[in-house]
Amino acid sequence: MAIKNSEQFDARLQESITEISAADWDRLNSSGYPFFSHGFLSALETSGSVGADTGWQPLHICLYPQGGGPLMAAMPAYIKYHSYGEYVFDHSWAHAFERAGGSYYPKLLGAVPFTPVPGPRFLYDPAMPHPATALLGVCEKIVTANQLSSAHVNFINPADKAHFTMAGWMVRKGMQFHWHNRDYHSFDDFLAGLSSRKRKNIRKERQSLQDDGVTFLRLTGGQILPEHWQHFYRFYLSTIDRKWGGAYLSEAFFTEIGRTMADHILLVLALHEGHIIAGALNFIGPDSLYGRNWGCLHSLPFLHFETCYYQAIEFAIERGLKTVEAGAQGLHKVQRGYLPVYTYSAHWLADTGFSRAVSRFLDQETDAIDDERQLIMQESPYKQGREA
Repeated sequence: MAIKNSEQFDARLQESITEISAADWDRLNSSGYPFFSHGFLSALETSGSVGADTGWQPLHICLYPQGGGPLMAAMPAYIKYHSYGEYVFDHSWAHAFERAGGSYYPKLLGAVPFTPVPGPRFLYDPAMPHPATALLGVCEKIVTANQLSSAHVNFINPADKAHFTMAGWMVRKGMQFHWHNRDYHSFDDFLAGLSSRKRKNIRKERQSLQDDGVTFLRLTGGQILPEHWQHFYRFYLSTIDRKWGGAYLSEAFFTEIGRTMADHILLVLALHEGHIIAGALNFIGPDSLYGRNWGCLHSLPFLHFETCYYQAIEFAIERGLKTVEAGAQGLHKVQRGYLPVYTYSAHWLADTGFSRAVSRFLDQETDAIDDERQLIMQESPYKQGREA
């Protein structure tokens, strides 16, 4: 499908990332953000994790010069038939709109499925003028031409907020917990910046696992073998079962990213009495480590904290990475060195009355989030003056 535009480009809507050459797509991903790589997005599609009956219908936006030429800008996008797997919660909006007689679904979403990780949401050639304006304009045209309720772009870069507000989109504030590397030389160097009580607590947690005989492997690249993925998928399903949720990701997805993205993956595995009992999947960016999924078959005290948080911190220090992003939610992360940071999403609602109501809601929600962050920072584990 193509959309003509007056700004010297054609917008083509691709129903699969496989319709776009990996070289063309990745050429625009200059930041090296792993979740917008052609390999990651295609693994979601070819594994059946999105598409078909999942409620995630790919509709990637690609901009080309009128008259022909290379891909100039792109944005991964999906027609959504529900709000699951997004981690920016708008279920209350959907219920309110439908009570008023509207149909909230389907909607248009620019995001990485099942991945609440802030990052660039516009891919573009530096030579293209105003790529964000052009891409957002196409989003609005898709909504109006197909009588959708709305367009949303989740986990945008803070630096891109101005592009959305200038285009008349509403920006919503959220909160996650990230760890920041203050040029630490070792894990002990990190601990030295914590209050005495928090430092002792972390050492106690780590010692408990050592006393239980638990050891850890941190695997990247060719060190990750097919059997490691088989173990990890069992862990992933075990966690899903305990949370009474649905398994968004298929086993084929993990196999595929292991084949195509291993150099950008850190797989942490916990061993006990000769058996692999737990694992955590992380993605390695140019300056950040992104924690994504974890699971275990044999639970031990503090196993989750060590596998997901402390092993990630040690790896980040060794690699000189600036940040560890450990995913959505989790107030327990604060006492382990992860502090609250703001996240942002952007929203364009076609119905002006509904848009005004949501705008009022966002004003109230923003005040509540600011108050919550202020309270959390009072419980920072860092010595006074060492907070991020």
